[in-house]
Amino acid sequence: MDKLLLIDDEADVQYSFRRIFDSPDLELHTASSGEEGLKMIPKLRPDLVLSDIRMAGLNGLETLRRIRQIDPKLPVILMTAYGTTQTAIEAMKLGAYDYLLKPFDVPRLKQLVANALKASKDMRQTVALQPQLEQQDYDLGVIGRSEPMQEVFKLIGQLAASDATALITGESGTGKELVARAIYQNSRRAKEPFVAINCAAIPENLLESELFGHERGAFTGATAQRIGRFEQCNRGTLFLDEIGDMAPATQTKILRVLQNGSFERVGGNSTVQVDVRIIAATNKPLEEAVARKEFREDLFYRLNVVRIQLPALRDRRSDIRLLVDYFLRKIGAASGGMKSINENTLIALEAYSWPGNVRELENVLRRAVVVAKGPAILPGDLPAELHQSVPAKDVPKPVVSTAPVPMTAVAGTPLSSAANEAPATTEAPGDIPELARLLFRWAKTQPGLKVLPAVERELVIEALRETQGNQVRAARLLGITRATLRKRVDKFGIRRELNVT
Repeated sequence: MDKLLLIDDEADVQYSFRRIFDSPDLELHTASSGEEGLKMIPKLRPDLVLSDIRMAGLNGLETLRRIRQIDPKLPVILMTAYGTTQTAIEAMKLGAYDYLLKPFDVPRLKQLVANALKASKDMRQTVALQPQLEQQDYDLGVIGRSEPMQEVFKLIGQLAASDATALITGESGTGKELVARAIYQNSRRAKEPFVAINCAAIPENLLESELFGHERGAFTGATAQRIGRFEQCNRGTLFLDEIGDMAPATQTKILRVLQNGSFERVGGNSTVQVDVRIIAATNKPLEEAVARKEFREDLFYRLNVVRIQLPALRDRRSDIRLLVDYFLRKIGAASGGMKSINENTLIALEAYSWPGNVRELENVLRRAVVVAKGPAILPGDLPAELHQSVPAKDVPKPVVSTAPVPMTAVAGTPLSSAANEAPATTEAPGDIPELARLLFRWAKTQPGLKVLPAVERELVIEALRETQGNQVRAARLLGITRATLRKRVDKFGIRRELNVT
């Protein structure tokens, strides 16, 4: 349960907050002065503080200064009904998470609190660098005894001892942000802020402002100066996730920060100097993006000082049982009861190809815990595609043939081998109707198969392979628009397999 501490001397504001944040997941505590709030913090250990600025005795800015001395990682949101540009700037310079004007826009307030709580967890999460599953007092860990993961742990340790820029690469779901936090937690900056930004989740026209801030009037809607994440994260660590999706203009400013630690806010002329360690991550092959002139070569070399390539789960199958044990303990701790797991279920989990990697494994286990009818998770509690799974190295690849061959199911697992028993033909189909009849005869041997999605998925995969991931050419081959192709790529999870964009 998250703990919120509200410091405000107005009873009406305290009453409003009790109504707004009346949730079983939140525990709201109140203080009527800065002095009272400071006394409560060491014992209460809140996850977030919201403080008024104008109060008798200690004002909000002075309260913020003292909170930063007590706990530099504790996010603080300042609030006032008498906002001025200078007050906002001063608040952000002192390390406030954000600054709000009264009266509140309730949806924005709730979203801001949610974001601040996530940032608080990111900065406080202890990341285990070795699998110590006998300890159940940590929330997340980088788990693995396999050789690929041991190499990752070694690099994390080497990076933690320096301020070198790091580039973490790997497929989606392999735990790139977790590794970034492991580097941060073990570095000399561990007592300073950690801020994570997903470059793909923020619109291009807003990302630059989010990172570097903006001056009043810099663009429509910029009614006041805003301090960006770089300034808020001064002396700390900034994690840039999905950096391969960053626009060229923003790449240029990131390069300058890496070179000399300076930048200008959007619409500004004055230079801001910061000391920020940057850790970047991407699931895209940046070398290919550089070759296509989509990513700056000089920025790539600046980021690629030390590189950590995270292995896909299918490449470290020996860790699956360890991960299963870890996730079941974690899920059990949250739900109040831990499920055991059947040996055949473990075998099925070890055999699956896991296109979604560790994240997919956790989601599968969460589902299994919910649907399991008894104290143990059985094979029938897993999604259907896992029942038929075989090791990835044994999955037959789609081929062009004059006879029906096994195809790949929608979830990426092989279909029944009954396809091999379908009647063969000695002639290649001469037209579309003949091909359709051939597929229909084969489909009759596959009870329960959703034929059209399975075939459609394979066609998209083959078109992308044929064009080396070029979506414009692949869409042209398939006779559809690029927008339709992108929808199919997302729908079928093809991006995870082919690493296409």
